[in-house]
This record gives sequence, structure tokens and C-alpha cells, in this order.
Amino acid sequence: MDFDVIVIGAGYGGFDAAKHAADLGLKTAIIEFREMGGTCVNRGCVPSKALLAAAGRVRELGDAAHLAGFGITAGALQFDRQGIADHAAQLVATIRGNLTKTLERAGVTIVRGEGRLDGPQRVAVREASGIERVLTARDVIIATGSDPFVPPGITIDGETVFTSDDAIRLASLPQWLAIVGSGYIGLEFADVYTALGCEVTMIEALDRVMPTFDPDIAKLAARRLIEGRDIETRAGVLASRVTPGRPVTIELVDAASREPVETLEVDAVLVATGRVPVSATLNLASVGVETQRGFIPVDDGMRVLVGAEPVPHLWAVGDVTGKMMLAHTAAAQGVVAVENIVGGERRIDYRSIPAATFTHPEIGSVGLLEAEARREAEEQGYELGSVRSYFKANSKALAELESEGMLKLLFRKDTGEVLGAHIYGLHAADLIQEIANAIARRQSVRELVQEVHTHPTLSEVVEAAYKQAAHALAA
Repeated sequence: MDFDVIVIGAGYGGFDAAKHAADLGLKTAIIEFREMGGTCVNRGCVPSKALLAAAGRVRELGDAAHLAGFGITAGALQFDRQGIADHAAQLVATIRGNLTKTLERAGVTIVRGEGRLDGPQRVAVREASGIERVLTARDVIIATGSDPFVPPGITIDGETVFTSDDAIRLASLPQWLAIVGSGYIGLEFADVYTALGCEVTMIEALDRVMPTFDPDIAKLAARRLIEGRDIETRAGVLASRVTPGRPVTIELVDAASREPVETLEVDAVLVATGRVPVSATLNLASVGVETQRGFIPVDDGMRVLVGAEPVPHLWAVGDVTGKMMLAHTAAAQGVVAVENIVGGERRIDYRSIPAATFTHPEIGSVGLLEAEARREAEEQGYELGSVRSYFKANSKALAELESEGMLKLLFRKDTGEVLGAHIYGLHAADLIQEIANAIARRQSVRELVQEVHTHPTLSEVVEAAYKQAAHALAA
């Protein structure tokens, strides 16, 4: 064999898999035909957070009423769109360079080209020059990630109608922007564009905006993130046709009946309707694998499956598996795959993996939604507990004049085990990690209530929820 492990794809999942394999002494290669770092580094998490950081500063400095609460009066606010875009681009270049150097220092062979399977334990690589070669490995890990999903009827031109891949370049600030989709991608870009002076209309096919979030959290968050920013919303309608131009035309139809509703004319459209796996060119048929809507079936040890049986020496991690399509999930999956390659018995625990939306304020979640928890409680015969703690009772939030927010904690009333948590408020993306750790350990609020939290900090919002839950058990 040429290598012990070949990883196809150098996003976060592929990176962590290759790095971990090399650290364990395995001769490792990683294949990538686009930029090192994949979607997260180049077109997703990293540049979008740079834009959100800048937008947050603009929003904060432009909020005269909020600053007046501290006794501060700011002068005229100015910002440079290109300067903000350059900040994001520079961050991408830095992170991408660091990632590449890390792999090189670990001894990973970086192969530039498009990889596909060529039968068991064989990977064909087509280089940019057109030259093709076949490499062999004892184990192969597929980590090819995902691309933005563009629904039928929507035409992308990259300028007036674009996806998040183009939005991170911040090439322009359209006066009126429509965002198709109100998940975390749509929300984050709405945060950026409204902070920089754009008017936004949000279009959602399901019957309410923010449909993937806990309903109570969504209702509270929408007051500020959507209604508080004068964002128009259209729920229960489909963008059946979007035609680029100046203006862009959007034909809306009722999501249930498909009857025409209205036609909008806007300056630009951002399509934020989810993501689809990159798997069509992998030649999975050469090893007998059939995808499910393009996603590669895997078990919790990241072994690729045919039916219910694992394919020997073939693994898949990240967005291409269709599990939790988050960078840190992909990274965790990559480590699990390698641990099992070297003889371990690791399984990934999706329930304990948190998710965050980096709006201002943020949203964090982990574990089960309340509807999921109620179904599980009914199936397993236990009573579900639910408590809420509020930022308005937290000293640090009050000091920051950011007391809007809530934490909902879900737990079993018999054992006290934490099942899920959903937070909207200042630094929710950081706060959720403590609860994610508790879920990973399957801890009870009986234990957690004994932990001491620093005062005054936002973490006391979590402590307050633990105390309420423990009291509910005692009652």
C-alpha cells in the first residue's frame, strides 16, 4: 500500500482525521482539489464570523440609545465595506495557511487534485494538469463536504443572486436584499447586512421563520433579530422562480397549494436554503455503496455502510454523511474514524454536540428539542422536566445592558439527566458548551447543582437553571 490512510477532502473533518492519523504514526495522505480548509475556512464559519464581528461593532457603535445607558456619546459612524471584506479575506488566508502548515509539520502528504474511489482501498486522483494516478491505502476516509443547495427555479449569477459562498466576499451592499431561508445561515447574513444598512426581506417555505430552532427561543429571538431590525418576513411561501437582473424578480407561491402569491422586485437575493453533499463524483458504485439523497450512509463509528453492513476499510465523515452539518461535528467524526481504524471502539455522540448561531445576541443549542424530548419521554415512560432562567436576573447581563435572553433546560424528572438546552442571549454560543459537556457525561442536575459558578458572570444563567431543575426533582 502507498499509505496507511488516504483522506479525500481537506475541510475540517478531513483535516482532523489526517492530523490525528499522522499523530498516531500512520502514513497519511490528504487529497484536495479546491482550497485547503474546505467550506468552513474558505466559504463558511471563518469568513462569516469575521463579517459578523465587524457588523457587531458597527451595530454597537451605531446604537446611540444603548451607549447613552453607559453615559457614552459616540461621534458619526463610518465604515469601509471593502475594508470589512478584506478583514474576512485576510483571516481566511491566515487560517488556511496555518492549517496547511500544521498538516505538513505532522508529516501528512498533501495531494492536489480531485479524488475518487477506484475500487476497494484504491483512490484515483486527477490533477489540474489532467494527469491521473492511482494511490492505494489500507483505509480510505471520505470527507468531501457539501455545497449550497439551490432549489429548482432559482438561477444563480453570483452577483445579484448568490449563495453564502459569494456572500462572504461582501462585494456589494444592495439597498434591498431578499434572503431565501431563515435558518442559521440566513439569520447570520441578515445580521451582517442590516448592520451595514441594507433592507432585508426574509422568505421561509415553512409556516414560521426560524423553523429549526426551539419555538420559544425563536419567538423571543425574533423580536430583536427580525422584528427589531424591521426585517420583512414571508412565511409559508416558496420562491418558485428567482431571475437575476436589475432588479431581481422573485415569484412567490403558497408552499401548500403552489398558488401564486406575489412577485417581488429587489436589488439582490441571497439563497440560504441548506446544503447538499459532494458525492456524485466519488465513484461510490465501485465499492457497491448507494447514497441516500446524495449522503453516504455511515454507522456511529463512521464506517460506510452497504445495507446494514460496513464496507471494509472505508469511512466517511463530515457533511457528506448528512448528520449534523457543522464543522466541529466533522472534526469529531474524523477523530472517531481514525480511532476505530487503529483498533478502537469509538462512537460519536451527536446528542452532546452543540450548535451556535452567531447573531447579536447569539443562539446556542444542544441535545433534544422539546418536541423530541416529549416523544422520547412518552416512549421510555418518564416525565419530562423543563425550566427557564432569564438574563434579566443576571448581574453581568445587567451591567452590559444586555439583559434580554433566556435559557430553556430540558431534563428527566426521574433521574435528573440533562437532555437538552436552548439559549438566546449574550454569549449564548459560549454558554452552551457547559451544558453540552454535562450531556456528554450524562450528568444529572443533582450533581450539576453542586458546581460553583463565578460571580458575576453570564454562567450564572446556567447555574440558575440547574438549581430550578434540582428543585423540581425534590418537589
